[in-house]
Amino acid sequence: MPRATPEKAPLTLLLPPSETKRPGGDGPALDLSTLAFPPLRDVRERLLDALVQLAGGDEEAARKALGLSPGQRDQLDLDAALRTAPTGPALTRYTGVLYDAFDVAGLTPAQRKRAADRVVIASALFGAVRGGDLIPAYRFSAGARLPGFGTLGALWKPVLGPVLAALPGLVVDLRSGAYAQLAPVPGAVTVRVLYVAPDGGRSVVSHFNKHAKGLLTRALATTTANVTDPAGVVRVAAKAGLAAERHGPHGVDVLLYEPPAGTPAAARAASKSPRPSR
Repeated sequence: MPRATPEKAPLTLLLPPSETKRPGGDGPALDLSTLAFPPLRDVRERLLDALVQLAGGDEEAARKALGLSPGQRDQLDLDAALRTAPTGPALTRYTGVLYDAFDVAGLTPAQRKRAADRVVIASALFGAVRGGDLIPAYRFSAGARLPGFGTLGALWKPVLGPVLAALPGLVVDLRSGAYAQLAPVPGAVTVRVLYVAPDGGRSVVSHFNKHAKGLLTRALATTTANVTDPAGVVRVAAKAGLAAERHGPHGVDVLLYEPPAGTPAAARAASKSPRPSR
């Protein structure tokens, strides 16, 4: 009698959102009842109503509340149409450096399904959504301040905290600081990206941080390995060609040995490189 294949433990990749979103979509208008994590619905409704009203009112007040420049007037149009705009999967809605490196479009159908099951994306507007949730394009960051509301952290933490704490299996928290503050996840694996200088010194990187986390997300979202602890995250990273190591009981460091382009370290390295002979 053949042995049953053991089920893999659940794995959740908790990602930050992005300021930029892919426009359009071929899904129906937003239906909050279809989104994952139903306990978040009441706060979602309140924020949606307030944001639609704000975006459709005084332009200067709206831009100030949302941190937009005069040249970003089109972002207000997105928010004003939140209830009626077409939707698309959250997995493909977000764009930017991390999501470019994640490269969902380059996944096979099987990998994409696995990624949709594992990815949860933090959102100042929706709290958190799963990769397959249908959402419209919008502009609303963790630093926004809606009239009549306090901080988003104070609004989200009481309801979002328990939802994230209840995620099964291993949670790898790749959120940026502002979104991690909306609701921490006790016991989650946290990830740092560090540049290792030739003398062994280490420093935190900023822009390339997103690219490296996108590559790690792709590796973890598509792996068939059973990842249950930080050591498993390190093994998957290594298989994907990323140098990584444990950091404390719940941390993983991704190590870069080439200085990220555009940084002072890269400029110093370039100045010391031998010039090609003519």
